[in-house]
Amino acid sequence: MTHEELFRNIVAHAKEYGFVFPSSDIYDGLGAVYDYGEYGSEMKNNIKRYWWDAMVRLNENIVGIDSAIFMHPKIWQASGHVSAFNDPLIDNKDSKKRYRADVLLEDYIAKEEAKIEKEVAKGRKRFGDSFDEKKFLATNPNVLRARAKADEVHSKMTDALNKNDFAALRQLIIDCDIVCPISGTKNWTDVRQFNLMFRTQIGNASDDSLDNIIYLRPETAQGIFVNYLNVQKSGRMKIPFGVAQIGKAFRNEIVARQFIFRMREFEQMEMEFFCKPGTEMEWFSYWKKTRLAWHQALGMGNDKYRFHDHEKLAHYANAATDIEFEFPFGFKELEGIHSRTDFDLGNHSKFSGKKIQYFDPDTNETYTPYCVETSIGLDRMFLSILCNSYCEETLPDGETRVVLRIPAPLAPVKVAVLPLVKKDELPETAQKIMNELKYDFNCQYEEKDSIGRRYRRQDAIGTPFCITVDNQTPKDDTVTVRDRDTMEQQRVPIPELHDFISEKVTINNLLRKL
Repeated sequence: MTHEELFRNIVAHAKEYGFVFPSSDIYDGLGAVYDYGEYGSEMKNNIKRYWWDAMVRLNENIVGIDSAIFMHPKIWQASGHVSAFNDPLIDNKDSKKRYRADVLLEDYIAKEEAKIEKEVAKGRKRFGDSFDEKKFLATNPNVLRARAKADEVHSKMTDALNKNDFAALRQLIIDCDIVCPISGTKNWTDVRQFNLMFRTQIGNASDDSLDNIIYLRPETAQGIFVNYLNVQKSGRMKIPFGVAQIGKAFRNEIVARQFIFRMREFEQMEMEFFCKPGTEMEWFSYWKKTRLAWHQALGMGNDKYRFHDHEKLAHYANAATDIEFEFPFGFKELEGIHSRTDFDLGNHSKFSGKKIQYFDPDTNETYTPYCVETSIGLDRMFLSILCNSYCEETLPDGETRVVLRIPAPLAPVKVAVLPLVKKDELPETAQKIMNELKYDFNCQYEEKDSIGRRYRRQDAIGTPFCITVDNQTPKDDTVTVRDRDTMEQQRVPIPELHDFISEKVTINNLLRKL
């Protein structure tokens, strides 16, 4: 199965089993907007809880807020979003389709890197256990040609983006023989910039005055910065301290693609950590290490993550890196860690006319704090877990099953309670177990269909454990507990069920790994 086929199967599975639906589906959907179904919303909330507790509960110097989506329009002037929040776009004159110039080039680079992966796969198949991948990558002529081409295009693209040289971007697209996926032609327009913020009006809708223009926030971070003084004073916070927030953000993405990876309406989990100027790089390193550990604690494989340092820094940063995850469509950004200096607080002070500083009682200094930011897309995090957990496997008896091996603490349903048959008071016993467990775990009760079919349904939604009340239960007060991943079954006394399940599925167990 190719990566493209795998990803299509994941998207189809997400809809069929109630994780993610196209928004406005009965009206044929709305581009790059999605709804989370009954299991998707549960899993999304579990991810939020894991992030929030790791940030706010485990750190005594980090607090949380929830700022409004609508904010004063001057905020976006101060942050630089009005003037600098742009994407380089290019149109194909034949198909009339619009693309991001950098994405076209990134796709070209990805194809060159895919050639390298194919050559490595051939070498591994040919040489078997004696295959030396490092030597192969350094000597194989096909690999070297693809690597040189990818590096050359990446270097030229980065240079053009850093210089805002749109003519060079267009020429690079032409030089690479990149064609429009729809028309198959290279009839490209010039590259131009497009601001990503959604605009609307507040107050009298019939008044087109610029004074009434308001933006849907493109990020949640600014809600933290403009509340810095409120939080610092009301919480009696001492530097260094952080402010965390989870919330919706909106970007008018022209090239929204890859399912929920890039959407127009999405959720962010961001934390701004305020520190003394001169210490920001120490905290930058600290949060790089801390955030990577948060991801790796999920047990999805350390090799699935890597750091990617920014070559082109945003206007507010003096250092930036991404934690990338290996999706079916390649390594892509999952979380950003940025050293934002004092740009945000300094600019908001200038635009608002308010003094935004910190008085350090220990040193008698007054200064504008620097800030280190961690920012993760909740929807991308959701997609990384969904992609990594999806598995189509053939069983020893020749049957196949689809299973979601979601990390147990994040699984939407923790336990399914299943009476083997609908007689001999087995449903009544199962319902009693359900009523005891549901206060601490999201449980599902099911008695329809054969036990095998019910197991398969629970596998498909990622339920870690199935409790089966069978004919032995009335005799010794035990039940069968089936493990999702191994399909192994064991007898567990009913009074021990709560502790048995809790040990595997509570988020606190994840937090203790950090």
